[in-house]
Amino acid sequence: MDDKEEQILILSTFVRLGVVVWAGFIISLNYIEIPGLGQQVPKDITFPASIFTGALATFGLQPNNNGNSKEKKKSE
Repeated sequence: MDDKEEQILILSTFVRLGVVVWAGFIISLNYIEIPGLGQQVPKDITFPASIFTGALATFGLQPNNNGNSKEKKKSE
């Protein structure tokens, strides 16, 4: 493998990792109350959640959806 290709591979890994951290941070902010800001209304996190799931999939990780497993057990 060329040095240039290895550098690009490392850079792409860090970019994907940065996207995972960013999306995870945005999702976490939805559930954390920050003192001094008053009551916070939950926001729609569909977009950051889909980016988070997609970025995790590039690393070979797939979050498990517990809701579907319950439905499958009932139908069996």
